[in-house]
Amino acid sequence: MNTRQFFQGIKAGFAIGAGYFPIAVAFGALAMEAGLGIRDSALMSVLVFAGASQFMAAGMFLAGAGGLQIIAATFFVNLRHLVMSLSVHHRLEKTGRGIRALVSFGITDEMFAFLTLHTDSSPAAINPFFTLGLNTTAYLGWVSGTVVGCLSAQIIPGEISTAMTFGLYALFIGLLMPSVQRSRAAAVVAGASMVLNTFFSLVLETGWAMVLATILGAVIGTFVTEGES
Repeated sequence: MNTRQFFQGIKAGFAIGAGYFPIAVAFGALAMEAGLGIRDSALMSVLVFAGASQFMAAGMFLAGAGGLQIIAATFFVNLRHLVMSLSVHHRLEKTGRGIRALVSFGITDEMFAFLTLHTDSSPAAINPFFTLGLNTTAYLGWVSGTVVGCLSAQIIPGEISTAMTFGLYALFIGLLMPSVQRSRAAAVVAGASMVLNTFFSLVLETGWAMVLATILGAVIGTFVTEGES
């Protein structure tokens, strides 16, 4: 392992990990309210590591939804991660399978934005150990935040927990904006994907809306980036 690149990735991931922490605290509080308990809530963050689907699962559990309904809904919400992981997997095709598997597990919306919005000469674009360090910081921020949220669920007001969840969107926008300012193609793809997701959300379930918007956004990006180059 390239230790230097790994620790550079850990350092670069502090912003994402710090952004994940308060959102995970909100999830932990919601999970406790839903009756999942500290062990199950923490285990979900350790094994799933997907904010949107975890919030959905906890909310559905709180609403009394059945196990199959929760599994199906979270499956479709997380399906977009397959597309993201395949993209990163392709960029690391010369790396061993074990490292690629670990990197793919750590891919979230924000991580994908960070990795794909860098130029080809950046460490994130070419070094798997940098990426693994980046993932590690974000992962620890999410898991530790979940545990803190579970332990402090009784003292965190509901209004504060709700406000914390908006940090996830703010973090993603913050990662996206520098690329949008530099590239017309990135701006077009981001705008088209948002419009598509908004439209699909009016007629489809959240999971399907996100999946279709992701696929069509990728298709649009293929044509737009070819035109820009």
